[in-house]
Amino acid sequence: MTGTQRRGRKIMMTTGELDDFLTARRTCRVATVSAEGAPHVSALWFVWDGVSLWLYSVVRSKRWAELRREPRVAVIVDAGEEYEELRGAELSGTVEFVGEIPRTGDLCAELDVPETLFARKYSGLEELTHDGRHAWLRLTPTKVVSWDFRKLGTS
Repeated sequence: MTGTQRRGRKIMMTTGELDDFLTARRTCRVATVSAEGAPHVSALWFVWDGVSLWLYSVVRSKRWAELRREPRVAVIVDAGEEYEELRGAELSGTVEFVGEIPRTGDLCAELDVPETLFARKYSGLEELTHDGRHAWLRLTPTKVVSWDFRKLGTS
């Protein structure tokens, strides 16, 4: 992954901390841009495979239409209520569309890992049930900025 975090190195997550955080969190916010240039942010479930963030999106959504037109995206995953608890990561780059659209379950080796992770994380199953309404987006971030304000209390 390219893009180096310059500011806030003291509160930056390590690679292991970032992996643990992204694996455990359930909801992200996806920022896209409309054809008119207006920002659009939507919440979405996701899985992290250690390299890429996999987004399982409804294909008849504003988010999907905007990403088909302009695949550059920023995604925020965060947690915490009080200032000293805040932690999160912003991942940005260009999404790739993977598998059939909409996803019906055709064999696609590229989707074996994300679909298993998604099924376990959100339904406690080993296999994802396809509804014919969703499809996969893969974001292999070109830039990641992370923060963990809990580290401020440890200095």
